[in-house]
Amino acid sequence: MMISPPTTIIELKERAKQIAGLTIGELADQHQAHIPTDLKREKGWQGQFIESCLGADAGNLSEPDFSKIGVELKTLPIDFSGRVQESTYISVVNINNHQGLTWENCATKHKLSHVLWVPIARIKDQPLENSRIATPFLWQPNQHEASQLKQDWEEVMDLIVLGQYGQLNAKMGEILQVRPKAANSRVLTDATDSEGNYSQTLPRGFYMRPQFTQSLLDQYLTR
Repeated sequence: MMISPPTTIIELKERAKQIAGLTIGELADQHQAHIPTDLKREKGWQGQFIESCLGADAGNLSEPDFSKIGVELKTLPIDFSGRVQESTYISVVNINNHQGLTWENCATKHKLSHVLWVPIARIKDQPLENSRIATPFLWQPNQHEASQLKQDWEEVMDLIVLGQYGQLNAKMGEILQVRPKAANSRVLTDATDSEGNYSQTLPRGFYMRPQFTQSLLDQYLTR
């Protein structure tokens, strides 16, 4: 499925409007796409499918999904009462390549500068094709949110630079939290400890707390 990338925000909004209210099954039929039966084995399929339907072009690059207009796409799993079901993965934590990295030039900030949220409602244990796409909405952080995102990111990166990986935990951060990002606890990545010695640690990712995405959902869907 090859769909040209949107060249304007207006074009992206129109495409997003066209998929609102459809089930994943209906959208898959439109694009003749195969729906996996087990999302645990293909965890990223749903997001990648929505990206392809809307013309995202960044692939696995560390830049916003719609590179021509600087917009990231994030699907947001919710239940049919509108409650967010889980935290949202944003980006990897740079454990090794952090030299010269600042909030202003990091992938996390770039991805969160402008986000198209696509809420998708699903009943647990029901077939994926029955999931229904709610109204997508665009979000840009306001001044307070931008400041808090920067603070959350910098607190984590300060510990990374010092090699204090043991102090990283999911309780850190008001909006962003850091969590392991690996298939299991046996997957490790090279690192440098607090004394500058070679070590290994779990890969980690930045995630957005569900309390925050819930507040965004409530705000935008009641407009």
